[in-house]
Amino acid sequence: MSTKGVAILGSTGSIGTTALRVVERQRSRFHVAALTAFSNGALLAEQADRFAPDFVGLVRPSAPGAGRSGWACGERCLVDAATLDGVDIVLNSVVGAAGLDATIAALEHGRRVALANKESLVMGGELVRAAARRGGGELVPVDSEHSAILQCIAGRPRSEVRRLVLTASGGPFRQWTQAQLERATLADALQHPTWQMGRKITVDSATLANKALEVIEAHFLFDVPYDRIEVVVHPQSVVHSFVEFIDGSVLAQLGVPSMELPVLYALTFPDRVSDTGVPPFDPVELSPLTFEAVRYDAFPALALGVQAGRTGGAAPAVFNAANEAAVARFLDGEIRFGDIARAIESALARLGDAPGGSREAILSADALARRHVQELFRC
Repeated sequence: MSTKGVAILGSTGSIGTTALRVVERQRSRFHVAALTAFSNGALLAEQADRFAPDFVGLVRPSAPGAGRSGWACGERCLVDAATLDGVDIVLNSVVGAAGLDATIAALEHGRRVALANKESLVMGGELVRAAARRGGGELVPVDSEHSAILQCIAGRPRSEVRRLVLTASGGPFRQWTQAQLERATLADALQHPTWQMGRKITVDSATLANKALEVIEAHFLFDVPYDRIEVVVHPQSVVHSFVEFIDGSVLAQLGVPSMELPVLYALTFPDRVSDTGVPPFDPVELSPLTFEAVRYDAFPALALGVQAGRTGGAAPAVFNAANEAAVARFLDGEIRFGDIARAIESALARLGDAPGGSREAILSADALARRHVQELFRC
């Protein structure tokens, strides 16, 4: 039996390294056909030596000698890897807006896209769906919340779905007061209680901006209106999402907080395989499971993002770009934690009604939102 070729975009990040562990464990089914990384050429070199892919690309070398000759190829690396002959599945775990073109290109070439790049759908949901229709590609989510929904509704018509409920851990600031949040430091924000992730997404989880991105993503993935997508805080991160059906039945997908299972399911969907590396589920050990209402007043980024999704056009792209720009400044120590949501709100007030019917319009709104945040905090 021939193995399927997997291109891993963002192979040195948390999802990328998880995907490599999964593929290595499933060598009878998959092989690594392509690897790309943003700047960590040293780790990329180790991965290339271990998996011997046909293509290796480095978007931005971090230091002289960190990559190998011929690897540095800019953002075109992502599209080149996604459309490479011999690639059957593209796992897009690139962080940020840079992942959009690769998602569209892969779908236009008829590939399965195992999507961990939320921004592809947040920025260009309609463009991504149109690309899948044109090329016959397939979009399968990697995020644990969307993987859970897919597992709950697989094979059922969307007309039977009444409501989607995404769970949120609440992040490190779940019980912090608004006064405490104003004084939150970067070190505080990076102390996620249940998941080990990259710095940017960890901050997004602390502001709940990440959950807003997931609500928009769920809207496009499952064609469910925003007024039927909800969020509930679940600190244990064991229940990954709920689906309520029109007869009142509710299905949930549970599992230990590990990204290996949703990554594997995105590669094998709709099949399930053994030897996953995920520990057995022990309901007693993982108990109790608790749920809380979201404190929207303390975490305004969530409501801002959902409203951007409802507004449509370029508003989701503005939300995403403003958030990325503000988080980058927070990571660099230039602004306070509370400034992230304030920057998003300001950008949406100025640019939220921009049109978004084309790639050019979306990228223009993205650039304008980033510039707005830069000017907002210019000293």
